[in-house]
Amino acid sequence: MDKEVLYERVQNMIVSSTKKPKYTALSTVKIADLFGVESAEVEKTLEQLIKEGRLNKSTLPEPPNYEIYQLP
Repeated sequence: MDKEVLYERVQNMIVSSTKKPKYTALSTVKIADLFGVESAEVEKTLEQLIKEGRLNKSTLPEPPNYEIYQLP
């Protein structure tokens, strides 16, 4: 999976978000389907982006407690 293509897609989703602060909740299954890869590969690539400091991952404090992604 091309890390830069995934990063651009996620970055655009976050920037176009209407939420304050800007964030997005991702479905790795849907993204994997769009790219034609396994969801585990998407999760691995997202983890690499987090380790590189290009994305932040957290959990919403109130239900439904989605895992969310933000730009640093």
